[in-house]
Amino acid sequence: MKLDLGTFLLQWATGGLSFLWVTARRREVGLGYGWLLRSVFGAIAAGGAVALVHGGHSVAGAFAAATALGAFGALAVSVLRRADGLARVAPAIDVVAPAIGAVGLLVAASSAGGGYALAAARLVVGAAFLGCVSDAMLLGHWYLVQPGLRRDALMQLVHMCLWLWPVEVAVLLLPTGMVSVIDGHIDDGYNGLLGWVWIACAVSTVVLVWVTRLALRERYYSAVMSATGLLYLAILTAFGTDLVARALLS
Repeated sequence: MKLDLGTFLLQWATGGLSFLWVTARRREVGLGYGWLLRSVFGAIAAGGAVALVHGGHSVAGAFAAATALGAFGALAVSVLRRADGLARVAPAIDVVAPAIGAVGLLVAASSAGGGYALAAARLVVGAAFLGCVSDAMLLGHWYLVQPGLRRDALMQLVHMCLWLWPVEVAVLLLPTGMVSVIDGHIDDGYNGLLGWVWIACAVSTVVLVWVTRLALRERYYSAVMSATGLLYLAILTAFGTDLVARALLS
């Protein structure tokens, strides 16, 4: 399975925008959180579009560009209707961009190498996994801006990370997958070291997210900041879980 910058950026943007909708539909988090995520992931999708077109994947690049336009369009609507507050800004505006991005990932899977179904599953599940942990970290930071926010929204993302983790690991283990690296059938060039690095990243991710869940059970405000710090580390290991595997299997 090929690892290329454009597909990865589209993957990350699609996942991040998807879980923005998950949080926004609760109508609890301030408008600024949506502005932040639409701006960040819209820019990432735009970067993915440039990289995909430059790499000769013009169709997937067009979908990445449309994803960016969808994110910036939702941002414009939210800004223009900011005086109406959360009650009047429909969460449905955040469905368009990730839906387009998901189609783009399915298109990109056709040139990712290996079997189409497995490549598509890895891209879509990876997008959800990386987007969920990224949004959880960003939401944890948002408590500095909105300290009175209930923890339910953050806890929901943490639970979703725990649910997605076994699916992410499973699709990366399916043949030809990381099992072939671990048992030596695929040479990583470092006498198996990178296979162990991948295992360490995968295990560390679920441990960090689980400890984050435990931290959020504490009633003190400092627990949210501790959870955010743990999620910082979880992002590094989650990205290692996805990218190390894709690099070794490319």
